[in-house]
Amino acid sequence: MCVPSASAATCESLTSLAVPHGVVTLAQTVAPGAFTPPSGRGGGPAGGQSPFAKLGAFCRVAVTLKPAAQSDIKAEVWLPSAGWNGKLQVVGNGGFAGTISYPAMANALAAGYASASTDTGHTGPSSNTFANEDVLADFAHRAIHETAVAAKATVGGFFGAPPKLSYFNGCSTGGRQAVTAAQRYPDDFDGIVAGAPASHTSTQAFGQIWFHQVLADPASAMPREKLTLLHEAVLDSCDQLDGARDGVLENPLACTFDPQVLACKQGSDPASCLTQAQVDGVRRIYAGASNPRNGQHVFAGLERGSELGWNPTPVGYAADYFKYIVFKDPNWDPKTLNYDSHVEQASKGANLVFDATDADISRFTKRGGKLIMYQGWAEPGIPPANLVKFYGQIQQKTSGAKDSVRVFMVPGMGHCGGGNGTSTFDMVAALDAWREGGKAPEQVNASRVREGKVDRTRPLCAWPAVAKYKGTGSIDDAASFVCTLSNN
Repeated sequence: MCVPSASAATCESLTSLAVPHGVVTLAQTVAPGAFTPPSGRGGGPAGGQSPFAKLGAFCRVAVTLKPAAQSDIKAEVWLPSAGWNGKLQVVGNGGFAGTISYPAMANALAAGYASASTDTGHTGPSSNTFANEDVLADFAHRAIHETAVAAKATVGGFFGAPPKLSYFNGCSTGGRQAVTAAQRYPDDFDGIVAGAPASHTSTQAFGQIWFHQVLADPASAMPREKLTLLHEAVLDSCDQLDGARDGVLENPLACTFDPQVLACKQGSDPASCLTQAQVDGVRRIYAGASNPRNGQHVFAGLERGSELGWNPTPVGYAADYFKYIVFKDPNWDPKTLNYDSHVEQASKGANLVFDATDADISRFTKRGGKLIMYQGWAEPGIPPANLVKFYGQIQQKTSGAKDSVRVFMVPGMGHCGGGNGTSTFDMVAALDAWREGGKAPEQVNASRVREGKVDRTRPLCAWPAVAKYKGTGSIDDAASFVCTLSNN
């Protein structure tokens, strides 16, 4: 049901609104389809099809927040002029942020929400994230909290009442922000969606540099053709485990493919096989980072089925974490990372500034908070098996987790989208139905969109269930699949 559009204040009058730790710098009505993202700090225009063209009229409010002496957090709150659903959706960032997430705000607004986003307190290159301790804390956790508080005050000022429900939605860094909110600020949100959460930053960074070291080593490096060869061999071995050969693995953890089957034999065409060094490299990527001295596992590896996304270039987030947090050397070389002494060094004190690893989110769940986490199985950057492990820890340590937390793994999806799987879905709608109706989602409808058209639908199943083909019907039709605990 839509909330009446009558407001307690005009949009322009919000310039005088009192905002905790901040000040309103702009309040203006935007005509239907007229919004254009500003250049500079707010980020340039969105690429591809504009998410702004079909927006109705809304009130755009910009605020500057200064919770600490050197803080300079920019945030915006968008308030629909008509058709408000009575709720607020704060959206997350990617990478080291530095821009307001306008496209995600537009999607939230189009769905009837008041929406908000922040640049997390800095702009420019990623190195600006580490300008001083206040800016670092703002990016790490404080900016989302301050934005949520300011957004609720703005909603209340415009509509005459606070939002009846407040949600957070983010992926990657946004996923870390989401999990951080549940841990540090359990009163901020009633429901949270965390996609591919980069929440175990200190150990995750070791895993990401590990992949780089394998793929950049001339002995184990593989050209695109070899990665394609490897990927096709994985599918030949495991694609049928869910009953349907559809080009994706429903549950890579059930796949035991050994790359040794591709090892070159005497007289083999080098283009159709892997050298032993390449085989060993593939095994290292699947296994994940470990300490070569004592064999201690550091972080999960990438999954079988993710091979087409492997890249020898080090993940920028991981490289910058070591440059600016651990070693404080902007010229640090990822090739020099040591998995013995450096793991211990990174696991202490201020080096954990980005970590959000506390599996006890009972303060959030006890007040009725609901958490949905999701990730693509073909993710080439943040190893998805870590999310499965983290979910298990939450189930053990969080009060009411069985009724308050769900994980959805997305077959064939890459980092926050893309890939050959059904990567188009609406987790916020599932969260909202759960929070409003009280019934936890057991599956979420998903589709694969190519050239603007849906060519496959599939249920995403609440882990540990996976979608299994019934044996009849089109493999491109969700009705042909059922969520089951078999195949695990």
